[in-house]
Amino acid sequence: MSGIPAFDRIPGESADVCLIVEGCYPHVAGGVSTWIDWLIRSIPETRFGAVSLVTPGEGRTARYKFGPNLVRFQEIVMGDAPPAAARWRARRYPAPERLATLLVEFVRRGELATLAAILRLVNDERQPIPLAVLDRGDHAFAVCREAYRQIMPHGSFKDFFWAWQALMGGLFAVLKAPLPAARTYHTISTGYAGLFAARAAIEGAERVLITEHGIYTNERRIEILMADWMVDTVDQGLAIAGRRTDLRDLWIMAFESYARCCYAACDGITTLFGENQPMQRALGAAEARLVVIPNGIELDRFGTIPPAPPEAPPTAALVGRVVPIKDIKTYIEAAAHVRRAVPDAQVLVAGPEDEDPAYAAECRELVQRLGLGDTVKFLGRVDVRQLLASTHVVVLTSLSEAQPLTVLEAGAAGRPCVTTDVGACREMIEGSPDEDPESERGGYVTNILAADEIGEAVARLLTDAGLRERLGANLRRRVHRDYASQQSADRYRRLYDGTLVPKAA
Repeated sequence: MSGIPAFDRIPGESADVCLIVEGCYPHVAGGVSTWIDWLIRSIPETRFGAVSLVTPGEGRTARYKFGPNLVRFQEIVMGDAPPAAARWRARRYPAPERLATLLVEFVRRGELATLAAILRLVNDERQPIPLAVLDRGDHAFAVCREAYRQIMPHGSFKDFFWAWQALMGGLFAVLKAPLPAARTYHTISTGYAGLFAARAAIEGAERVLITEHGIYTNERRIEILMADWMVDTVDQGLAIAGRRTDLRDLWIMAFESYARCCYAACDGITTLFGENQPMQRALGAAEARLVVIPNGIELDRFGTIPPAPPEAPPTAALVGRVVPIKDIKTYIEAAAHVRRAVPDAQVLVAGPEDEDPAYAAECRELVQRLGLGDTVKFLGRVDVRQLLASTHVVVLTSLSEAQPLTVLEAGAAGRPCVTTDVGACREMIEGSPDEDPESERGGYVTNILAADEIGEAVARLLTDAGLRERLGANLRRRVHRDYASQQSADRYRRLYDGTLVPKAA
C-alpha cells in the first residue's frame, strides 16, 4: 500500500490547529478539500497540522500543494490492521464481554463518557490491546459475537459480522493511532473524524471544534437507504411495537451515536448555513456552541472571468464528482429535455470519475442509451475558471449539499445557476427572507430527482440571453456582498482564538 508521506516540520512542538478530515483532503479533489486548502492559505499566521483518515488503497497522491503553514501531516488507514503477532495472541486481555458491552452501549447512546471508558480499556498502560487483536482473531470474534447477541440476534450473523467489522475497524483505528500535538483540534465532520476529535477532548485538548459542510449523518443515511447490497435480514413478524434491529438500523444508529459523541466533545459547532442546525440539535448539539460561518470565495479569481464568447455553443456545466450523491443520472436525463429545446446545446460534466468507477460507467452507459453522445461530455477534472469562461449556465443536481463552492464560483463570474433544493442553495440563489426571490433571484431552484423541471429551467436560461444576464448579475451581487473570502477567514480566526464561541465550561 502506498499513500501520501507523513511529515513533521516542527518536531516536539504543538501545531496551532490540527485539522481532521475523512475521505477527502488532500487526495480527493472536491468542495470540502478545496475549502480546507482555502482555510490553510487564508490564515497564513496559523500553523496547521492535518490528519487524513483513509481506507486501504494503492497510489494516493496529493491533489493540492501544501503551503508553508501546513507543518504536519499524517494518514490514518482504517480497517487495515496487520495480523496479530503470536506473542499478542498468547496474552490474556480483558473479557470480550466487557468490551462488547461498552461498544454496544456506545453504538446505542453515543455518550462521551462511554467512549472514554473504551479508550481507557484499549489503551490501558499496563496492558494495551493491540489494534491487530481488536480488529481480528479470536478476541475480536468473541466481541462481535456478544455484540450480535445484544443488538441483532434475529438477523443474519454474517451480515452483522461484516458491518461490525467496518464500524469498529474505523473506531479502533482512531483510538489507537498517534494523536499529534496541537492546541486546537478541528474536525470537518462527525463520523470517524469526529471520534478522533472526541478522543482529543478526552485526552485533554485545549479546544475541540467541528465545521460541518453537509451533515455527515444525513449523507450516510441517504447512502445506507440507497444501498442495494444492504437487504433486510430480520423477520419482523406480526409485531406492531418493539421493532427488531436490522442491518440498516445498525449503520444509522452507529453514525448517529458517533455524531452525538462528537458534538458533546466540541467547544464550537459550526456549519455553513442555519438550516443545518436543527439536525445538529436533534443529535444533542448544545445551542450555546452553535454558530454559522458561510463559505468564502476569492472574488478576484472569478470576478474577472468575461462572458462566454458569442461563438460559443449554448453550454451548461455541472462541476462535481461523478458519484451517486451528486445524482449525475438526473442531470443526464435533464440533458435530454435540454437538447429537445436547444438542439445545439452542450451539457458538460466536469469532475473526477475515479471515486466510484461503477457509477461513472453507469452514467456513461445512460448517455449512450438516451442517444446523447453529441450533447453530454465528461471532461474529468478541469480548471474551473477556464470552464466558466465558455459556460452560460451552471447546474447542480445533488441529493445533499451544504453550501456548494461551485455555486459561489459561478455567481462570482456572473453565471446563473440551476440547483436542487438542498443545503443552502435556495438561500444562495434566491437570497435571504427579506429579499424578493422573483426580482433578485440568481437562477432557479428545483426539486431533487426532477429531470424535466431541471431541464426546463436550463433550457429557459440558454434560450433567453437577457434573462440569463439579469439573473447572473443578481447572483454576482449577492456573492460579492455576502460570501467574500476575507469575511469568512476572519470568523475562523475568531473561532480559533475563542472570541467567537467561548470554550465550553
